[in-house]
Amino acid sequence: MADSVFKNVEMAPPIQVFQLTKMYNECSNENKVNLGVGAYRTDEGKPWVLPVVREAESQMAADLTLNHEYLPVAGMPDFRTSATKILLGTNHAAISENRTESFQALGGTGALRLAAAFLGNVLGFKVVYVSNPTWGNHKGIFKSAGFSIKEYRYWDNANRSLDFSGMMEDLSNAPENAVVILHGVAHNPTGVDPTPDQWKTICQTCIDKKLFVLIDCAYQGFASGDLDQDAFASRYFADQRMDMFVAQSFSKNFGLYNERTGNLVVVTKDASKLPEIRSQMEIQIRVIWSNPPNHGARIVATVLNNKAYYEQWKGDILTMANRIKKMRQELYDALRDMSTPGNWSHITKQIGMFSYTGLSEEQVELMKTKYNIYLLSSGRISMCGITSKNVAYVAKAIDAAVRAYPSN
Repeated sequence: MADSVFKNVEMAPPIQVFQLTKMYNECSNENKVNLGVGAYRTDEGKPWVLPVVREAESQMAADLTLNHEYLPVAGMPDFRTSATKILLGTNHAAISENRTESFQALGGTGALRLAAAFLGNVLGFKVVYVSNPTWGNHKGIFKSAGFSIKEYRYWDNANRSLDFSGMMEDLSNAPENAVVILHGVAHNPTGVDPTPDQWKTICQTCIDKKLFVLIDCAYQGFASGDLDQDAFASRYFADQRMDMFVAQSFSKNFGLYNERTGNLVVVTKDASKLPEIRSQMEIQIRVIWSNPPNHGARIVATVLNNKAYYEQWKGDILTMANRIKKMRQELYDALRDMSTPGNWSHITKQIGMFSYTGLSEEQVELMKTKYNIYLLSSGRISMCGITSKNVAYVAKAIDAAVRAYPSN
C-alpha cells in the first residue's frame, strides 16, 4: 500500500482552554473547579440562559412567518443596525452622519477574521500589533491572514497593573499603517483597562502615528454592568472622526456562546466610500463563510428592538456583572484572611470575566495536580468559575501554591 499523503502530519498541541475543560470533566474529585473556560456560570456553577433570551426564543418559535432562507451576505439588517447603536450610542454623530456600516459575523472571532481579511487583502496592511499578553486567538487569526505579528507592552507583572509607559513607547515606535488591536473593555486576559484619560492619549498617539485601530469589544455591559460605561473607548475613538473597525461579540453579554453571533462595525471619516467598502467586505465574506447564521442574530435583534425586552436584558447583564464583582471581593477577602503572601488587591481592581492572578507556572501546576483546580498556565482565571461554595477552597489552593513556590 502506498504511503498516505498525511503521513508527515504532526500532532498539534491541544488548545489549552479546551484541554482544561476535558481534564475537569474527566476528574472524579468532587471539589474540582474549572477556572479556565470563559463562559458565565451561576453561583451553582451552571450555564445560564438569560431569561430574556428564553422569552425572545419563545416569541420567535410562535412566529410562523419566519423561515430558513439565506440572509443577505452582510447579515440581518435589524441585527446590524441595533448592534451598532448599542456600541456607539443611538445619537452618535457617526451614525447620524451615515459614516458607519456593519457586517454580521461568526462571533467576535469571525468579526476579527473578517477585519483581517479586509485589511490585508483590500488595504494591503501587513503588520498588526497586539498587547502582551493578549487573547490567545488574536495572533492566530492575523497570522492566518498573512500578517506579521508584533507586540506592545501591556502587563506590568511586578505591580500587577497596566504598563502604560511601555505601551505608549511601543505604539509610538510602530510603523505607519500598522494595525493595532485594542481591547475595548475588560482586557482579556489581564482584566486591566486604561483609564479614560489614558484612552485619550492612546487614541491621539494612534492618530499621530497613522496607525489603524481595530477595537475588540467582547464584553460590553459584562464588565461594569453598564452598556454606556463599557463603550467609552469605542465611542471616544469614533468621536475623533477616524477610520476604524470595532469587532463586537454577543457571546458573553447575551450568553449566546454556541450561536456565534458577532458584528464588525466600520466607522469612516469619508461616508462617500461606504458603498465601495461594503462591496469589498461582501467579497471577503463570500469566500470565508458565504452567508451568516440566523438564530443568534434574530435573538439579539428581537431583544434590542423591543423596549421591554431591552430593559430586561440590561437587568440580566447587571446580574452577571454583579456576581463576578462579588466573587472578586470574596476571593480577595479569603486570601487576606489567611495572610496569603503578596498583595492581592489587583483581584478587586481588575474588571470583567478574567483575573490575571500573577501565579507562576509552578504554582498553577500544583493547583491542578493537588487540588484539581484547572486554570491556564499563565495564571489567568475565569472569575465565573468561582462560586460562594468553592471560593474558600480556591483561596486555600492559591495560598498553598504561593507558600510552596514563593515568588522571587
